[in-house]
Amino acid sequence: MLKVVVIGYGEMFTNLIAAALDANCNIVGVLRKEMIKYPSWLRKMKDIINPSKDYNYIKSYNLPEIKGIDSVNSEKFRRKLIKLNPDIVLVGSWGEKFEKATYDIPKIATINAHPSLLPKYRGPNPYFWVIKNQEQESGITLHLMDNGFDTGSILAQEVVKIYPSDTGESLKQRTVLTARGAACELLKALKEDIIIPLKQREDKASYYSYPEDLELDFRNKTAEENYATARAIYPWSRTWFYHDITALSPNPKHTSVEKNKTPCREAGMVAEVDCEAKTLSVVCSDRMLLKMEVELYKKCDRPFTKNYIRREIKVGDMI
Repeated sequence: MLKVVVIGYGEMFTNLIAAALDANCNIVGVLRKEMIKYPSWLRKMKDIINPSKDYNYIKSYNLPEIKGIDSVNSEKFRRKLIKLNPDIVLVGSWGEKFEKATYDIPKIATINAHPSLLPKYRGPNPYFWVIKNQEQESGITLHLMDNGFDTGSILAQEVVKIYPSDTGESLKQRTVLTARGAACELLKALKEDIIIPLKQREDKASYYSYPEDLELDFRNKTAEENYATARAIYPWSRTWFYHDITALSPNPKHTSVEKNKTPCREAGMVAEVDCEAKTLSVVCSDRMLLKMEVELYKKCDRPFTKNYIRREIKVGDMI
């Protein structure tokens, strides 16, 4: 029976735990991000008053937690890992770069689950970038850790289809479930077979950092491009645009690209307004309409959205 340690946070973390259980592995330790994110006293209080989904999941299976460390690269953590003597360390979402002295400890390998088809879309939050770039598929890659960011040799990959209405949230939900199945099959195979890692092709590689500019641009980008950006960043953040000096934000779940049957043809022009439904249709660079349910961007202002639209926005305004 393989001895496994699982490290991470969020849905990828819990699905890797599930994969190890599905594969009948012996989980000898789990490390959730809260263990290093908060001081010990604050984390204990949070676990009692407002426990996270990660904490509840771990407790539901009575899994042994690794405690009392502040980094996966600390000597204290390395000593604990050596004592646990795992065959495999599985990593699903983590903010630190693992040093060689850490990822070399397990007997077989330290394996990272990255939510893209490596070597494409290395880096944080590929869910955002694949939707923004209007890709038709993404995936999950299980790869060996090395000194780079998402550059280690590939052990397994699975494709995840991207649908036209996908948000970052819905794509992530399907991806982590795919990761569970892929990791389970890989762990089962590692019990019996030797898996030959496949070196990543650097000529096919791409790296994307954290998204920064989330302002919609109706005058220079198509309706599909703006729609993709709005969907891609949800639920982590929201896109916005300005009407005069006032920022509004579209709800990506109630936004659509539509044919322009109005007389408005100039990119950036408001073509339709419905204050009761809180919707605006704006002409984009391809002369298509982006129909959006909107809110005032600041949370404190959102109850006044209908009044703002009724008073301030009219057909023909430029955004």
